[in-house]
Amino acid sequence: MSEENQTQNGQAPSFGLQRTYVKDLSLEMPNAPEIFLEQEGPTVEVSIQVGGQRLAESVFESSVTATVTTRIGDKVLYLIELTQAGIFEAANIPAEQLDPLLGIVCPTMLYPYLRANVADAITRTSLPPLHLSEMNFQALYEQRLAQQQSGAPEQGEDSGLILPPGARN
Repeated sequence: MSEENQTQNGQAPSFGLQRTYVKDLSLEMPNAPEIFLEQEGPTVEVSIQVGGQRLAESVFESSVTATVTTRIGDKVLYLIELTQAGIFEAANIPAEQLDPLLGIVCPTMLYPYLRANVADAITRTSLPPLHLSEMNFQALYEQRLAQQQSGAPEQGEDSGLILPPGARN
């Protein structure tokens, strides 16, 4: 093995997805069944947050949370919040590469599962599924870093993208 592929302790870096799971799922339809009579098309708001934590020396949990609020006029058609999580092994990764790995690569691997689970949950309401658009987690990561460096206050733990009311996905 080349020297650049080994860390200081001589071990080769390793990375792998161990497990994916739905950590949290909430679906509300507060105005059903009356809202089904509305003729107007819905507007959609989507918020994405990325999180994670160290579970052991080389084991990490990464999570992606989507909050989708769909309205017709001022009434909520449905509100869904889903957290897709995964357990990753990341051993012998240089410290400067670990944060981007956990902030970009892990969420990118989890996002297709999240998209499928959101669409499935909405389909079970008898409504057409909502297919979330692709997400650039590298841009999201860089945006969060820029906010941290500029000293801009972050909105709680939200490191995600918020689409304005009326934006379609």
